[in-house]
Amino acid sequence: MIGRWWHKEGDRIVCDLCPRNCKMKPGQRAFCFVRQATEQGVELKTYGRSSGFCIDPIEKKPLYHFFPGTPVLSFGTAGCNLGCKFCQNWSISKAREMDTVMDDASPTQIASAAVASRCVSVAYTYNDPVIFAEYAIDVALACRERNIKNVAVTAGYITEKAREEFFAPMDAVNVDLKAFSESFYKNICYGRLGAVKDTLQYLVHETDVWVEITTLLIPQENDSDEELHKMSAWICDALGSHVPVHFSAYHPDFKLNRPRTPHSTLHRARQIALSQGLQYVYVGNVHDSNGSSTWCPKCGECLVERDWYQLGEYKLKQNGHCNNCGYRVPGKFGATAGQWGRKRMRVRF
Repeated sequence: MIGRWWHKEGDRIVCDLCPRNCKMKPGQRAFCFVRQATEQGVELKTYGRSSGFCIDPIEKKPLYHFFPGTPVLSFGTAGCNLGCKFCQNWSISKAREMDTVMDDASPTQIASAAVASRCVSVAYTYNDPVIFAEYAIDVALACRERNIKNVAVTAGYITEKAREEFFAPMDAVNVDLKAFSESFYKNICYGRLGAVKDTLQYLVHETDVWVEITTLLIPQENDSDEELHKMSAWICDALGSHVPVHFSAYHPDFKLNRPRTPHSTLHRARQIALSQGLQYVYVGNVHDSNGSSTWCPKCGECLVERDWYQLGEYKLKQNGHCNNCGYRVPGKFGATAGQWGRKRMRVRF
């Protein structure tokens, strides 16, 4: 299948999907490995093929202000358009063999599976859905016809030309903000921070998509007080104090060997972000009920109690109003929480 977002320059095919703008001769593959130049344009090597389907808790994406406690049918393909040395899912995102994508599923099959399994949403995740944008869009449109929500878990590395069409059918997005320095993006991720900031501002100010942000804190790399202050201040000023931010714990993986993130670092990052004015700051990949729960900014009531992916008390009315003082918490909430819990279930087609 030939994809969108490309043009010709002489004997080269230029991919216009992400800021890399890979220039390829016919037969060559882009940096992401799954988009290949042909005489006809950019061929999609993983359209309709997945590395696997699972039903996850929505909190795993992580999304904390989007129908808490509900199940989400999740899938990815292979490849990635960033080269993060610390990738926590590298067996999929760095795959160079199409054997990784074994499950065939059409957009209508996926939408039907979501309905049959009583999932509230479908998530495009595990590797970055930007590189399988055409497939993700077609699935999302099929899901919308069945009243299933759509979630993109992405690093936000996408061009202005492609982003409107990609995000149009999405209901919620978690953007992985890798760090807040251009040197980190250049040397550790082989990308550019500026492009991700542009995506975040577009999503928050020009779409109705619900947005949350995740940063994996890596000791000695992106966890300094100075960087955390700068990042938190930018999010608050450029995006808004209402945008939820998740600080997650790193473990050594792929090509970067750093110590595991201490719990104290997550706590410190959370306190810095709160001090900069952010209202909803969470810690992840650890047991920390206080740092994982949603608190009312007005009266201080614990509104959604969490321990990792498990929910406890739920004190929100329909549309996210605090049961105690009536303050409206931004996001997408039901009158009751889902009961999926922390379980994970494989789905085969």
